[in-house]
Amino acid sequence: MGKGLMQSVTWRSSALILSETALIMAAVTVSTYLVLGASWSLATVGDILPKVLLIGYVCQICLYYGDLYDDPRLLRDLRQMAVRMLKALGATSIILALLYAWFPDLIVARGVFVMAAMIVSASLLGWRAAFRWASTQVGPRERLLLIGRSATAHNFERELAERSHHGVEIVGFVEAQSGDGGAAQVLGAFEDLPAIVRAHAVDRVVVNLADARGKLPMDKLLEMKLQGVTFADLASVYEECTGKIALENLRPSWLIFSNGFRKSATVLIAKRAIEVVIAAVALVVCLPLLLALAAVIVLTSPGPAVYSQLRVGRNGRVFRVYKLRSMRNDAERDSGAVWSTPGDPRITRIGSILRRTRLDELPQLWNILIGNMSLVGPRPERPEFVQELAKQIPLYKLRHVVKPGLTGWAQVRYTYTASVEDTMEKLQHDLFYIKNLSLRLDLFIIFETVKTVVLHRGR
Repeated sequence: MGKGLMQSVTWRSSALILSETALIMAAVTVSTYLVLGASWSLATVGDILPKVLLIGYVCQICLYYGDLYDDPRLLRDLRQMAVRMLKALGATSIILALLYAWFPDLIVARGVFVMAAMIVSASLLGWRAAFRWASTQVGPRERLLLIGRSATAHNFERELAERSHHGVEIVGFVEAQSGDGGAAQVLGAFEDLPAIVRAHAVDRVVVNLADARGKLPMDKLLEMKLQGVTFADLASVYEECTGKIALENLRPSWLIFSNGFRKSATVLIAKRAIEVVIAAVALVVCLPLLLALAAVIVLTSPGPAVYSQLRVGRNGRVFRVYKLRSMRNDAERDSGAVWSTPGDPRITRIGSILRRTRLDELPQLWNILIGNMSLVGPRPERPEFVQELAKQIPLYKLRHVVKPGLTGWAQVRYTYTASVEDTMEKLQHDLFYIKNLSLRLDLFIIFETVKTVVLHRGR
């Protein structure tokens, strides 16, 4: 999946998941011991273990869908973290209460649930506060020195500031001449490189090859390389740490010679087989819902329930995509093809609900079945927009080397597109997906898509 691909699954996230799972199970076990008292025995442990694991699993699912493992702001905002955690634990209580009502045999012991809920709430909040402090003091941290201050370098600096929990920091910049500016200080000129690397314990020197070519003292860099200093290209490090490919100063040569962009036939066959099964099952299961939604759409707004639009697919081939209608039937009669915007007056009342819940996309399961689309991939765009965007954005048509998807990496990382700038941001994510295409990445995107729908993000 590429080095550093799962940006949300850093060492801190992994440590939190493992430690909090142990904490939850320990809290339930202690609660059981306190409630049972004298009747506690080793045999009791074996009997309650599956039930304790169920509680831990449900709780972790709720914490995950509460965005408590991949939102960098939570390490800086204890109040928001506490609110989200209490909501997640509340959801856990509701789910478990329903399970216990339907399957009473899953109950650990009478009275354990309430006591365990109190212990888990207090211990998780306390542990998160302690972990927040510890994560800023210890743990793996890579120190980067950036050569040059291009637009990409400054964007990278900003991205890392928003992802401070990823264990990577920029110690400063080096330019042809010394100076100051930006959040990270300019530490010196090119001739000062060896001294700067030693003085600041730099782990990697990151060079923007597109910007620094012909300016660097290559002999000095080669000498440093032979002495054990690690160098990296900014484009590769940017991708590794942000989960997208920077378009600024991106050269076709980097795409040609970088790792990735190799689509294994085995992976593609497995991907197609999996998505056909999922689409077929989902269509059968969702058919009653689709019929009900179609009836509501027809009753609340004149026009057909399902409509089709031309979209651009793999290798630029145009196909028809199907959706539940969420706008007025004459939405583009006067304006022609235009992007939808927040609060778009063309969207009907039921259409607003369909868009927020992504239910308007359900008919695209048929597009997946007939082979026009994949379950995961770049979202298909309209031909009118593609022609215009291809003129304004370099490498835009690269997103058409794979089938478009019902969901994608850009959709779970950057949810709304209403301008050329938004499209450029999404393209960076789409190129990352194409470069690192794998079944594991698809699975992660599907999980993130479910979370996006549950939390009502995006449109």
